[in-house]
Amino acid sequence: MSDELVIRNLHVQVEGKEILNGIDLTIRKGEIHAIMGPNGSGKSTLANTLAGHPKYQITKGDILYKGESILEWGADVRAQKGIFLAFQYPMAIPGVTVANFLRTALNARRKATGSNGSSKAISIPEFRKLMLQKMQLLKLDQSFATRYLNDGFSGGEKKRVEILQMAVLNPEFAVLDETDSGLDIDALRIVSEGVNALAGPNLGVLLITHYQRILNYIKPQFIHVMVGGRLALSGGPELALQLEEKGYDWVKENGHVVK
Repeated sequence: MSDELVIRNLHVQVEGKEILNGIDLTIRKGEIHAIMGPNGSGKSTLANTLAGHPKYQITKGDILYKGESILEWGADVRAQKGIFLAFQYPMAIPGVTVANFLRTALNARRKATGSNGSSKAISIPEFRKLMLQKMQLLKLDQSFATRYLNDGFSGGEKKRVEILQMAVLNPEFAVLDETDSGLDIDALRIVSEGVNALAGPNLGVLLITHYQRILNYIKPQFIHVMVGGRLALSGGPELALQLEEKGYDWVKENGHVVK
């Protein structure tokens, strides 16, 4: 129980319209789950709900993290406790450098959890060493550290900086919302290599995607298909290939709601 993120019968409304109507899913540390589905099926709604976005109203169900309901936790608390969201469309923050943003976020997480055995702020030399190590992993030039966050970045650069945040913050569960969106093949490969390097027994991953191509690089153990705000079908890696061949209409015609 302590190493699970559990979604129970989750119903979510946005501006009075129900988008999710009964999601059940359990993600354990060490597991990679992928959620696929057509546009408008509710994938990003699920990601934002898990992260605590106030626009998304939970009308029924629960989200349990380490056995504790997180419905009353704000987005900041969820992030500090180790739930990470990589945005589909990362925002630019002019005036805030990548390095300052990352160090501030890391210190907030350390203070909240005592991660890495300490609740004290990380020293500048220690942080610089950590950041440069993670930047090398993601093939990011060191000059990015002094640039303003996502300001003037290409799509691929924004996504790599999202994964850099994940690498530095060392979350326990990561939700990647269409991280492959807008990436060319080289950027997709680099981002995927970064995710694979971070994956392991201490991290649970929920990968949300519209296309099968990222699954050529990141290999989930479980694939779920979302249609109409519900999980219509679940299976192993072979399910992605069936979707590539048959499309989502096949799921609508033959899928079943996973209990």
